[in-house]
Amino acid sequence: MHDFCFTIPYGLVLVGGGLFGFIQKGSTASLAGGVGTVCAGVLTFIMGQRYLQTSKIMPAGVIAGLSGLMTLFYLYKLATGGNHIPAKAD
Repeated sequence: MHDFCFTIPYGLVLVGGGLFGFIQKGSTASLAGGVGTVCAGVLTFIMGQRYLQTSKIMPAGVIAGLSGLMTLFYLYKLATGGNHIPAKAD
């Protein structure tokens, strides 16, 4: 499976959540986290800590869970050599 099958929806969730947080609460941190380039491992750690402090499933628990899954997926893709694109048949 190609990594973009998960990366694009994951990125859209982050962008949508960032924009939603900015519109609802005026949170520039949400906007920066959603629109900027973020590392899934860092988001897992930060949002995981926030979830442990607040016990609120939304947004900290959801983002921590999704980011944790994406971190594992990226590590798997790195360990297996990335996407294996077949040679074009002539």
